[in-house]
Amino acid sequence: METIKKLFPFSDLTRFERGLWILSVGAIALSALCFGGDLLSTAASLIGVTSLIFLAKGYVFGQVLMVIFSLCYGAISLLFRYYGEAITYVGMTMPMALLAVFSWMRHTGTDSRSVIIHRLTRGQWILGWILTAAVTAVFYFILKALGNASLFFSTLSIATSFIAAYLSYFRSPYSCLGYAANDVVLIVLWLLAAAQDPSCTAMIVCFLVFLVNDLYGFFSWKKREGETFAS
Repeated sequence: METIKKLFPFSDLTRFERGLWILSVGAIALSALCFGGDLLSTAASLIGVTSLIFLAKGYVFGQVLMVIFSLCYGAISLLFRYYGEAITYVGMTMPMALLAVFSWMRHTGTDSRSVIIHRLTRGQWILGWILTAAVTAVFYFILKALGNASLFFSTLSIATSFIAAYLSYFRSPYSCLGYAANDVVLIVLWLLAAAQDPSCTAMIVCFLVFLVNDLYGFFSWKKREGETFAS
């Protein structure tokens, strides 16, 4: 029973977190019904928002779900010629989430669930921004050659996704802000897609929900950080 609870720790959610998750799931399901979201997009959105509520608590389970979400979202992006999104999530976010699973498992607290928060050194911050600039520059030319739709925003999505994944690997609260920035970019991308296909409106709602959850995640991590470093 204890092993099952560690793998599927829904009972660890606070009343507020359960309420946020239920509202998030409800908003995604309702948008799929109203705007004709397909099964894959709806399933991916539900997996993604569930991962965020556990990432907000610093649980490894959240990273496992993020691996699954990245694969699903990559497939969805290919259908809309958002090659940058497909490459980003399958080729970068998914592997980084997988690495984070092992990194977080090695740095859990006394309850063996919540990851220990790490304050990046100046060198780690500098390295992160250098790598982000390099990866973004390389993928700009790759996406341009592939004829990627919405090249500017797709490139910006790569930059925000990479720095978010980098910070997540190092267990930084600011990874949540990185993902929140990425959510804003993705909302713009799917607004552009919705202009051609109204069913994409469901994805806009999805990332609006993600944005709320990522902002809560930052609040949750900063709260834990304050309690950890104050003790």
